[in-house]
Amino acid sequence: MMEFSFSGEIWYWRGPSPFYFVTMPEDQCRELHEVSAAVSYGWGCVPVTVTLGDTTWRTSMFPKDGRYIVPLKAKVRRAEDVDEGMVVDLQLEVDAVPA
Repeated sequence: MMEFSFSGEIWYWRGPSPFYFVTMPEDQCRELHEVSAAVSYGWGCVPVTVTLGDTTWRTSMFPKDGRYIVPLKAKVRRAEDVDEGMVVDLQLEVDAVPA
């Protein structure tokens, strides 16, 4: 099992499905990329359990521009009172791919 901890700025993507994300640091992305084929369920998506403050949830990280991004659900942002531009501390645990 792989675990990561890092800080990152929340940014807003205004694409066809607008959402908020935090980008994983490059060095940790390289480490995750080495095992991504074993844990990805397609398109490079990596299932993770994320903790921000007192809130823990399951989601999937997505590859973008050579790095991985962590989506922040509205429910999580409200619970932790965080928004775009704020720097947050995340703890991630890479999950096994469902059978």
